[in-house]
Amino acid sequence: MKPKIHPSYYGNAQVKCACGNTFTTGSTKESIQVEICNQCHPFYTGEQRIVDTEGRVERLKRRYKL
Repeated sequence: MKPKIHPSYYGNAQVKCACGNTFTTGSTKESIQVEICNQCHPFYTGEQRIVDTEGRVERLKRRYKL
């Protein structure tokens, strides 16, 4: 590999979420700001819901008689 062309690697990079959760990981940046993490993501917290846009769920149920 050529010297001095690769970015520096930080083994203890701090990741900060908008919800206040912080954890460490390896990265080429010293600190990372994220909007969603595993503590506040709806899939992991069990709060995921079907968003009914303009009655599409009911229309699908009527169409296939579910």
